[in-house]
Amino acid sequence: MTIAEDLARTIIDPKSYAKRELADAAFARLRAEAPLDQAVLDEFDPFWVVTRHADIKEIERQPNIFHNGDKSTFLSPRDGVERVKALTGGEPNLIRSLVSVDGDEHKALRGVVFPHVTPRAIKPLEDQIRAIAREFVDHMLSFDGQCDFAADVAFLYPLRVIMTVLGVPQEDEPFMLKLTQELFNNADPELNRRRAELSPDEMLKSLWETTMELENYFAEVTKTFRAQPTGAINSLIANARIGDDYLNHRQLMGYYIIAATAGHDTTSNTTAGAMWALAERPELLKAMQDSPDRINAFVEESIRWEVPVKHFMRSAVEDCEIDGRQIRAGDWLMLSYQSANRDESVWADPFEFRIDREQNPQIAFGYGVHVCLGQHLARMEMRILWEELFKRLKTVELAGPGERTISNFVCGPKHVPIRFTVN
Repeated sequence: MTIAEDLARTIIDPKSYAKRELADAAFARLRAEAPLDQAVLDEFDPFWVVTRHADIKEIERQPNIFHNGDKSTFLSPRDGVERVKALTGGEPNLIRSLVSVDGDEHKALRGVVFPHVTPRAIKPLEDQIRAIAREFVDHMLSFDGQCDFAADVAFLYPLRVIMTVLGVPQEDEPFMLKLTQELFNNADPELNRRRAELSPDEMLKSLWETTMELENYFAEVTKTFRAQPTGAINSLIANARIGDDYLNHRQLMGYYIIAATAGHDTTSNTTAGAMWALAERPELLKAMQDSPDRINAFVEESIRWEVPVKHFMRSAVEDCEIDGRQIRAGDWLMLSYQSANRDESVWADPFEFRIDREQNPQIAFGYGVHVCLGQHLARMEMRILWEELFKRLKTVELAGPGERTISNFVCGPKHVPIRFTVN
């Protein structure tokens, strides 16, 4: 069986994620009627749509069977993949990063940073991050009762944290924010490089230009940190070796780019989404203030709720079976984290924001060997921000309609207008 075309079109349309209820409704129908079936659309290679929590975990725990990098790691039209291959010398992904490599290469690359982002390793950063959080809470409160929480706080606080960890000067933060938004929001006329509706050819051209701008920046970073190594993450990347050799150009640039973009954008999306949820639920702020020990539950629910990474693609390298469906070698699969984190078989009331869940096995960070490298840092910086903000807020509510970015890959709120009072 194949998925009805209207449903397939809905779940790949970037505008469906800007109006999140459209994507949620389509995935709810798929989970009920066709939880693991193929989408067949003229401009794409056929792909399986994996909608259930258990099936995604089953695939993610078998990285030797389901590869990230053999085909495009992101849902891309057939013509687009061929144009990317022409630019990269045959590789299906514009950027060769941790999310688009497999096997020994992935293990070696992940090992460069992994020891430095474990819970124990990042614990000494807590005081520094708390000082940054207080700075941005003060910044928010300086708006005298009303602000756009996404643009004024959520975009900026995680950016400052990750740039500090990477070793990027504060004066370069606006540049990094701009290029990050261009990279992940190419379909959004408000945020993409051209500030316009783009054709597929224009989208690829814009992505290539943004990537080259990032590579030029990080070429200078490499020179600086090879001449004078430090403990910053960018210095670790600059001086990393596999065997006796430095990382090759594409490995090096891919590492820098994913750390400098995904390292804050996903946390920004989750933070903005958490405030949106809070502003819609007046009782929630009081509950958090009465029980500060529930902040970790609030953070975990906000990660499940927002799901900043909507999907990744995998490709099967051998015949196998998932939940009774026969997957063939060469098949392409779309893992929908948006759907998995709304799975009714895992969560009671998945469309409700609840901090009283006894268990919250969200997989917004992925699962298995490709689980997000920065997950512990992300949790820490969100926890600290809410600890600092909740004790200073008296009330908060929406001051107008929120807006989400137009993207089917990484997206979240781009405007969260709020009205607040302080203690």
